[in-house]
Amino acid sequence: MGARPGLFAVRVESNPYSVYTTSRADRQLERLDSEVHDRVLAVILALGDEPHPAGSIKLKGRDGYRIRVGDYRALYLVDEEIREVTVYRVAHRREVYRRT
Repeated sequence: MGARPGLFAVRVESNPYSVYTTSRADRQLERLDSEVHDRVLAVILALGDEPHPAGSIKLKGRDGYRIRVGDYRALYLVDEEIREVTVYRVAHRREVYRRT
């Protein structure tokens, strides 16, 4: 499966799901300090193995899920039909749910 324009794509053959990040999520990841960045990225990549890991929560009032990484949250969508996970937001817990 090829990458869609504007999205960072990760496809590991052993993972059942492809993982994509939007350009907005990429920018948010780049702004994190290196230690937090590495931890968040590891969790995002693990979504390719299990898109609903322990601790992931279905969002209320909108589509998608969230996963905690310390004080940070990653918001993502799961398309079960085509086996894709799209991370669309990465931010500190006090900012992540604000609509912009």
